[in-house]
Amino acid sequence: MSVNITFAPLSRLLTAVCAATLLAPASSIPAQALEAKWCKDAHIRFFVGGAQGDAFATIVYNGAKQAEADLGPKVDYLFSSWNVEVMTQQLREAVAVKPDGIAMMGHPGDAAIMPLAEQAAKAGIKMIYQNVPIPKVVAAFGGGYIGARQDEQGRALGAEAIKRAGLTAGDRAIVFGSFENENRGARERSTVAVLKEAGLEVIQISDPPTGEWASDPNLAIPVITAALVNNPDVKAVGYSGGQMLGNVPTYMQAAGKQPKEIFNFGFDTSPQVVEAFKGGWVQLAADQQPFQQGYLPILNLCQQIVLGLAPINVDTGAGFVTPENYHVVAKLAEQGLR
Repeated sequence: MSVNITFAPLSRLLTAVCAATLLAPASSIPAQALEAKWCKDAHIRFFVGGAQGDAFATIVYNGAKQAEADLGPKVDYLFSSWNVEVMTQQLREAVAVKPDGIAMMGHPGDAAIMPLAEQAAKAGIKMIYQNVPIPKVVAAFGGGYIGARQDEQGRALGAEAIKRAGLTAGDRAIVFGSFENENRGARERSTVAVLKEAGLEVIQISDPPTGEWASDPNLAIPVITAALVNNPDVKAVGYSGGQMLGNVPTYMQAAGKQPKEIFNFGFDTSPQVVEAFKGGWVQLAADQQPFQQGYLPILNLCQQIVLGLAPINVDTGAGFVTPENYHVVAKLAEQGLR
């Protein structure tokens, strides 16, 4: 089907638009947008992702709770301990309940979420995804994405680590990640790719798919200690999340290392990560603003449900936290906001 469009002179169009704007009565603005708690009649299910109290999930939860307080929807919060099988089952149950909207973590990936997204679309449930993008699902059934761009952020972190640590061809590094997960693992796979492109030898260690290292980072102590003992010439270690990055002092001390002896880098900030920067244990973190990943999905679902607006896509990646600037985010991190 072809569509013929006739363009009017710009001056005439501007005159018409301005006149329509000036003459439009205030009543033409949706009343809900002018009211406090304008989303109070909406029911939303929100996936926090981690376990209650874990460093990253707490900030996501705080953002979501702030949006709930500001906008007024009824929100059910789901904690999954970063276990993709649990998330998938919880999504199945959420679709069956038929809320007005669902804010879903993308960790299970396109293949696992696709059939459930189809069911949600048929039921008229508005969807938005956070933290891990699932482009195939969004292309098929719609929905927005709030979070960092996994591939881009992973490559940027690898390049920054090389520069700041002075890594050169032949150096060895360890990188932790969910490498087998098609969607979630894209970030760390990209970091590894950049390091290898620079000629580094990279030892990849896979995070457990059940998410226990994120829920309790102390469980990774034996693995990290063994890796460092078996590879005494390692110059840098990359971590897949703020839970492990914040636990770096424990890992390094267990392996008999001193502050700054190894260049430790990874993703996210938290009170623990800030303390690790202060102590000289952590040298670089990529910030993805999890508070935004809590607040914006609920805001946009309300906009879709109540106002009929479209899904939004927001890259929450905010650059790097370093020994030179960590104090800028320190207070926000201590408050559970960043």
